[in-house]
Amino acid sequence: MPPAAPDRLPPATATALRGPVMMHQHWDDVAFLHWAVDPALVAPHLPPGVRPDVLDGVTYVGLIPFTLAGAGPGTGPAVPYFGTFLETNVRLYSVDEAGRRGVVFASLDTSRLAVVLGAQVAFGLPYRWSSMRRAVRVRDGARELAWTCRTPSGVRSRIAVRTGTERLEGDLPTFLTARFGLHVAHLGRTWWVANEHEPWPLRRAEVLVLDDGLRAAAGFDLPGPPDHVAFARRVTTRFALPVRL
Repeated sequence: MPPAAPDRLPPATATALRGPVMMHQHWDDVAFLHWAVDPALVAPHLPPGVRPDVLDGVTYVGLIPFTLAGAGPGTGPAVPYFGTFLETNVRLYSVDEAGRRGVVFASLDTSRLAVVLGAQVAFGLPYRWSSMRRAVRVRDGARELAWTCRTPSGVRSRIAVRTGTERLEGDLPTFLTARFGLHVAHLGRTWWVANEHEPWPLRRAEVLVLDDGLRAAAGFDLPGPPDHVAFARRVTTRFALPVRL
């Protein structure tokens, strides 16, 4: 009997991890910029055994700049220096035959070379070292954050957002952010890496600057402004050990 189709939306809260915690980390000052696309555009970029996850006939390509902070193995202390860095990823939305709904990373840029080498070897994740900066200022009582990224091949990205106070809820914010795992192709197999974290404290945000080449470099040349923009200050995330599909 084929597996049951997944619910229309992923659960808003994570189930407890099974087995030991592989690592933990904080995701700080996260901007979520998303474009709605035809699932056929995304499907060729997904690992075997995984298909695009769809809401109301479309899937999404996300551009996500943030600070990864306090990463450490298991439940132990954070790794000094190497455990905190800037990251910008281009991500896709996936579901496997068991109904597990997660993300697939089309690209991952980070400011720590050691993280790139470790993640590529251990997990097959498409990390790439890039020159990255972040700036924060407060104007008229609102926080404005800006990220810049330049890859070794010269691809550039400039993103700036102004954060709001209005809480974001509903089907689409849940679909885009209640993702408790990732799918990745590595060593000739597709793997599922589960994670758990509290629900995202999402707020509305406004794009001030968007001059981005990372999406096109990852295979998604998407014109126009994003269809959905959100921001969150922090979640604390724990990852389980990878399992094969």
